[in-house]
Amino acid sequence: MRTVRPSREGTAVAPVLVLAQITSLQVGSAVAKGAYDHVSPTALAGMRLTFSAMIMWVLVRPRLRQITARQWRAVISLGLVFAAMNMAYFQAISHLQIGVAATLELLGPLVLSIVLSHRLEHLAAALLALTGVLLLTTSGASLSPLGILLGVLAALCRAGYVVLNQQVGRLFPDWSGLAVALAVGACILAPVAAVTDGGAIAEHPAVLETGLGVALLSSLIPYSLDMAVLRRIDTRAFGVLLALSPAVGAGVGFAVLHEHLAVRQACAIALVVLASAWSVSRSPRSAPILSPAPVSAGDGPPIKDTEH
Repeated sequence: MRTVRPSREGTAVAPVLVLAQITSLQVGSAVAKGAYDHVSPTALAGMRLTFSAMIMWVLVRPRLRQITARQWRAVISLGLVFAAMNMAYFQAISHLQIGVAATLELLGPLVLSIVLSHRLEHLAAALLALTGVLLLTTSGASLSPLGILLGVLAALCRAGYVVLNQQVGRLFPDWSGLAVALAVGACILAPVAAVTDGGAIAEHPAVLETGLGVALLSSLIPYSLDMAVLRRIDTRAFGVLLALSPAVGAGVGFAVLHEHLAVRQACAIALVVLASAWSVSRSPRSAPILSPAPVSAGDGPPIKDTEH
């Protein structure tokens, strides 16, 4: 692999794209949670991926025969992570407030950004974030142990998603990789959702419209924005730019679902946001990005660099 410096224009627009991604994702989560009275989180997760895959497939029309073995490995891995991440997070918000679940999920990208950094400031930021999480999970308000476990699982999946999404974004010059990965995830979750909630969906067909809205807000728009961002900045910088996820999630949860946070929970979320913001402020303005190495002869022609 060779090192490429992202352009100043690319890094400047990255925070705007990440903020748009966060807002869209959290609004979609609130819409999904509002439908839990009729269908389960599994059904919403399945509809989210299925509708996203269908729309992206129609828009992109990927040519499967031109996908190399190396590309297939990347998109299948990303599809598996899509399925696990959607299931874990949608189950987590059924047990926790959206702001709390978003805080736990943020741990994945934040820890990843710390692991990829060798700066003492980032270690201090990680300790500050850990303090916030401990304060959150031991707060006076009772939190579901199952919800916390699901939130941590979502965090692990989110970290894997960041790495794999960047890899897919660089292996494909267009959006074909994302389209195929979404289709893989949908093929995993859709049958499960059909078995567990097929009857409930038939009784409340209006939830299909909700599922379509959730697909657009929580998958299609955020995943596309993520891939655009990860073509401009490295995974460490992306991880710390997600610092506003808990705050936006808490705000959306309050505005849409009237979810209230205790003072201690709000302080805990603020600590996590502060830790990530501190990490951003102590980061160099332009971090190197590794471009993909040429594909071996067995995998097909070299993949051209997609950095902008």
